[in-house]
Amino acid sequence: MRTAFPALFIVASMLAPVAAQAQQQRVDVGRHEFETYCAVCHAKDGKGSGPFSMLVTKKVPDLTVLQKNNGGVFPFAKTYDIISGEADVTGHGPREMPIWGDHFRDKAMAELGPYSPNIPSFVRGRIIALIGHISTLQGK
Repeated sequence: MRTAFPALFIVASMLAPVAAQAQQQRVDVGRHEFETYCAVCHAKDGKGSGPFSMLVTKKVPDLTVLQKNNGGVFPFAKTYDIISGEADVTGHGPREMPIWGDHFRDKAMAELGPYSPNIPSFVRGRIIALIGHISTLQGK
């Protein structure tokens, strides 16, 4: 056991810079997805004034008040259903927001292969990461 310690120390010393670099390159998936797909309408601050907001017929929702409008509790399940496309929003007119669940499923099939058993987990993970970012935009 004693002879293995110096070898482990050397290997750990060599891997430390790699781990530090990986730590610096960590990507906030939720923020990335939001800024890539949502900010064009909702703006990076989530207030609904993105550059494409004027192109839709309905006012783009202010995502910073979701928690406030839900009694101080962030509406995770409802937000998930809206993003995934599971929510019935027909009472509000035609659905103008893209169904990101479909987009993430297509992205998963392209990255993992069309028959991967991990596609549902990939989609859920992206939506949950996106909701995590939206939850950070909530006003105090």
